[in-house]
Amino acid sequence: MSAVSVQKARNATSRRLPVAIIDIGSNSIRLCVYDGLIRTPTPMFNEKVLCALGQGLDARGRLNPEGVPMARAALGRFVSLAKAMGVGRLDVLATAAVRDAEDGRDFVASIERETGAKITVLPGEEEAKLAALGVMCGKPGMTGLVADLGGGSLDLVEVDHGGFGSFASLPLGVLRIAERSGDDREKALAYIEKHLNPNGWLSSMQGKPLYAVGGAWRALARICIAQTGYPLQVLDNFTIQRREALELIDLISRQSRRSLEKFGAISKKRVATLPQAALLLTHLMLLCKPERLVFSVYGLREGQFYKHLPESLKTEDPLIAACRDLARRLGRFAEHADEIMVWSSPLFAQEPLDQQRLRMASALLSDAFWNEHPDYRAEQAFLRTFRMPFMGLEHQERAFLALALYSRHAGAQDASYAQQARAMISDEDAKRAEILGQTLRLAHVLTGGTPGLLPRVRLAPALGELSMIVPEGEPLYAGEAAEKALDRLARALGLKSSAIRYY
Repeated sequence: MSAVSVQKARNATSRRLPVAIIDIGSNSIRLCVYDGLIRTPTPMFNEKVLCALGQGLDARGRLNPEGVPMARAALGRFVSLAKAMGVGRLDVLATAAVRDAEDGRDFVASIERETGAKITVLPGEEEAKLAALGVMCGKPGMTGLVADLGGGSLDLVEVDHGGFGSFASLPLGVLRIAERSGDDREKALAYIEKHLNPNGWLSSMQGKPLYAVGGAWRALARICIAQTGYPLQVLDNFTIQRREALELIDLISRQSRRSLEKFGAISKKRVATLPQAALLLTHLMLLCKPERLVFSVYGLREGQFYKHLPESLKTEDPLIAACRDLARRLGRFAEHADEIMVWSSPLFAQEPLDQQRLRMASALLSDAFWNEHPDYRAEQAFLRTFRMPFMGLEHQERAFLALALYSRHAGAQDASYAQQARAMISDEDAKRAEILGQTLRLAHVLTGGTPGLLPRVRLAPALGELSMIVPEGEPLYAGEAAEKALDRLARALGLKSSAIRYY
């Protein structure tokens, strides 16, 4: 089937066309195809080739001659594949290695002739800001320092409530540091200090979060997760307080390659530059003294995606947008969630906005797992929510949301995976997750998820009792299942009894 036929077929069955971004980095080239220009960039295809175009760049001034043929083959495949997928938009971006190499312009021209794709060579400032936009895509209105480490450069951007401040693009990519220092730690540190220390504005970042972006630093996050026995393998928003982060990252910077190779999830090519990446991150933290270190899986590509979103979509909450999309695709009655929010409000009086946001997300997902096997529904709802690549969700919030949906499906309290999630949040939040889950369960027991029925029922907690007020003579809301669900919710709330009353 031709690319034109594929596109016509997609148009007939889908309301959106995929968006493709190819990132030509100093170390790797990656194609990421997203499932349409929607609020949350959802990858439907992701492939990387390590070409090391920037290797030896400082010594030769030219792109790595061994990497160029690999890059040419990868780009030919990626452009052809994107076209075959019928993408609605294809952006090809080149960063530090191509920008700085003497033959970078010739390389771009030859690739454009061979593939027919236009390549944008990003200036350092634009590369830095796109990385920050990628983090902001999941954290609108964020404040902190975004640090994007590639093979050829380190890009730093100050972000203040969603606006850009100071920035720098420095020749501190992992390939450059490794080539300048070899395995000599002191030489590496001297090179890092030479380029990083003159940026005095970094001291103004004290007490603010540091967002670490880039493959080398994501590899460090994997090691930190393994070393600390952390219960969640999701890298995005994995957060470590500064003191612990300095101890862990500094320790990694002092390890031999043989020691680092024991972490099987990290490629040997990546292991070769990990000590330099760790040394750079340690020194950066010492300069800017962040409150905490936050690892982000979003960067330049997601920034490019976010840049082209309509303004109306940029203002949406990424978590709620993703959950609403999942509810439409997986649930039976997506509109039921808005009714649940109104109906359940008497139980969550004076609720802070961040908790209200999680209640909305749980209401949207409360019917998303209806077609799982009943014996495993609670487990599947928990595990998929706990591990799903949601954007804009802190790990503690992820644990809360998973536990609420686990409770909604009557999950066993003693399951080991649920206990791990409970250990990530406070006792108060764990109790609130249980109450929310039982509230969702009652809503679905009463209505079967059908819209229009819940507004006829009122919940009234008062004087140690939870009353459910329903229309008199209406059999729809009667029965043992409803009574049991109401009683479980009352117990979760710490009330002595429950009662069904009529109006």
